[in-house]
Amino acid sequence: MNFPAIFRLTGLLLSFVLVLPLLLVPTSAARAASEIKIIVNNQAITSVDIARRVAFLRLQRTGGNLGEKAREQLIEEALKLQEAARIRVLVSDEQVDASFERFAASNKLSTKQLTQVLNQAGVTPKHFKNFIRVQMSWPRVVGAIGGGGMSTQDLVSKMLERGNDKPTTTEYFLQQVVFVVPANKRSQSLLNARKREADQLRGRIQGCDSAASMITGLRDVSLRQLGRIMQPQLPPDWKPLIERAKAGGATTSRITERGIEFIIICSAKTVSDDKAAELVFRSENEETGDSEEAKKYLAELRKRAVIANK
Repeated sequence: MNFPAIFRLTGLLLSFVLVLPLLLVPTSAARAASEIKIIVNNQAITSVDIARRVAFLRLQRTGGNLGEKAREQLIEEALKLQEAARIRVLVSDEQVDASFERFAASNKLSTKQLTQVLNQAGVTPKHFKNFIRVQMSWPRVVGAIGGGGMSTQDLVSKMLERGNDKPTTTEYFLQQVVFVVPANKRSQSLLNARKREADQLRGRIQGCDSAASMITGLRDVSLRQLGRIMQPQLPPDWKPLIERAKAGGATTSRITERGIEFIIICSAKTVSDDKAAELVFRSENEETGDSEEAKKYLAELRKRAVIANK
């Protein structure tokens, strides 16, 4: 997957911080026989589903009545996924798997290690991936109801009708540098060594024009032209780094699923064109899927749903 494609998946980034001091005590409830506890529009939520969500909430160190919170979350997630499937914006398994890999890398874990943590905590990778699917798919639903089917000109006209000025945003031209670390050779010592190499190169960066010549001869280093990227398209894990970097410089380096990466800021300027207005409008409606419009829509889905508690 190229970097711009990752940028387009910014809605996938999870709205929580998973606490990873390893909670390695298996959740016995998750091992119990499965019983149907809730039915949401003919979709069953089982006792095992609830136990895994309770375990997941414990990983997040959530307080309160975890059983009730788990039931409520699972009902809402069922409604969100059903609606995403209905309007055909459900994310693919490949996108979910890629997000799972990025999440592991951001916590300095391999996917195998993250799988072990989730299994031992009683959550399981399958349950976590379903959570990821909801986090990625629901903003797409919100985007669709907030103007996702409109053309750029229609969206701009809608904004101006509301009395809003055409918004401005920052337009970036970016390059991506990757110091590749193959998955089968991914050790902490190698990652540390490659990070030192990346940081040494970063210190010599003076714009994008010379980047290609600077990496010539370096072992397993790639340079990608990312092109024009607007500020609302920046993913949460890169956004603060890019915003802090100066034009002609580079972000700090990060460990990712590919190895060690940093971004070179070729240029950054403020723009106020129709495309910028469209992106700002969509980002305001899609950023978390938690806008007032989204809440009303979810409430309407719940009102129409057939929900049975066993």
